[in-house]
Amino acid sequence: MKRLGRADFDHLLNALTETGRELIGPVMRDGAILYDRIAGTGDLPEGWTDTQEVGQYRVHRRDDQALFGYVVGPHSWKRFLFPPNQTVFSARRTDDGFVLETPPAEHVRRALIGVRACELEAIRVQDRVFLEGPYMDAAYQRRRASLFVVAVNCGQAGGTCFCASMETGPKAKRGYDLALTEVLGDGEHYFTLDAGSAAGSEVLDSLALPDALDEERAAAAAAVARAESQMGRSLDTNGLKPLLDRALDSRHWEAVGQRCLSCANCTLVCPTCFCSTVEDVTELDGGARRERRWD
Repeated sequence: MKRLGRADFDHLLNALTETGRELIGPVMRDGAILYDRIAGTGDLPEGWTDTQEVGQYRVHRRDDQALFGYVVGPHSWKRFLFPPNQTVFSARRTDDGFVLETPPAEHVRRALIGVRACELEAIRVQDRVFLEGPYMDAAYQRRRASLFVVAVNCGQAGGTCFCASMETGPKAKRGYDLALTEVLGDGEHYFTLDAGSAAGSEVLDSLALPDALDEERAAAAAAVARAESQMGRSLDTNGLKPLLDRALDSRHWEAVGQRCLSCANCTLVCPTCFCSTVEDVTELDGGARRERRWD
């Protein structure tokens, strides 16, 4: 485990951009903490946090300058692996009929900065669907293979968090290249780092960071333990799958469905949703294209 001072955080981001990767991280925008392109530490939501309850999400200032002092917000990382809209193919009319054309393969290499443990587990769900089934999604596979993940172990939990009872957090266990824990207190602000892959070890070695001291390791562990104690929700998972199997025809789902406004917000927010539909669009020049979009 290594130690990275707050003042040197941009060294980590620079090391990733030097490998040709586009940085995606949390930003403050429109009264929320969202995921988008970042250029450096100055784009991160420094000193901001959020409060969440049923039907409520608000951001407000912290009493410190934490870079990752918030919990999971209204965005998920899936749009960078499974985009909301994709052109499957297009058709162009010629004198001899139609010619089908597929869009060029995307070759953007990305580094995701600040992925939480629960979000890593959500990505694993989509991995199973798009990569491990009888049919592999080639576009998803290319994006996934070139991805570099910088996880952040949670130092605080929200009113609706329940990852501890699901054993999916607040500490990242798998699926990352580098994992950070942010530590603040007694005038100190630093991160502990450990690698979870060969690519992560390579980046970590390039930074030439000092080893974390025993007391710094203990402070990082205490931050994660504090987040676990703050969980606002819990879920008893004992016998959960057979319980749901028995409840497939329950009237409860009818009552839930009657409240649906067809706003599609569940699809937009859910980090594991993989539902899609295809739509054929005709052009005025006689051409057409087939698009896949979130359903």
